[in-house]
Amino acid sequence: MKVTIIGIVSLILFSCNNKGREVEAIVKNFDKKYYANGFDYPVGKPDADNYYNAQSFRKNNHLGDDWNGVGGGNTDLGDPIYAISKGYVSYAEEVFFAWGNVIRIVHILKNGEMYESMYAHCDEILVTEGMYVEKGDKIGTIGTANGKYLAHLHFEIRDEIGMEIGSGYDINTRGYLDPTEFINTHR
Repeated sequence: MKVTIIGIVSLILFSCNNKGREVEAIVKNFDKKYYANGFDYPVGKPDADNYYNAQSFRKNNHLGDDWNGVGGGNTDLGDPIYAISKGYVSYAEEVFFAWGNVIRIVHILKNGEMYESMYAHCDEILVTEGMYVEKGDKIGTIGTANGKYLAHLHFEIRDEIGMEIGSGYDINTRGYLDPTEFINTHR
């Protein structure tokens, strides 16, 4: 299901928490010069050079892609993470347990479709909630979720804006898109 600015009203009506009001405010105040203009990969910009997808979408019920440097281990620790397109930083803070530092960016296409990209296990967050970013801006660095994993970027794309962070794994993929397929389709 693709969410459009008009369709966002339905999302808000069914939301029972503050997130619905936050999404409505983002849409209402979105600076049109930051409408998404194509998408690139979040590492090794623009084409994931020197990275590989170690665990792809749906493998083992995974809801995103895990990007690792070709050197393996922690060789990519501290490497840059880039905004995949223009957008609005809706979330940038530490989430405890298995997530570490997380960044979420809302992207609106000129046709009104909305998507959200999520970047997790970051070592550093270099953006703040409420700011706009350009495609290719450095927004963070690859981390280990505070030592929980070897360094990698857990990366998701969602077509339902403002969903809970979730667990990263689920048999139900409603609201989640295959990140690699999405980027390749929207270059």
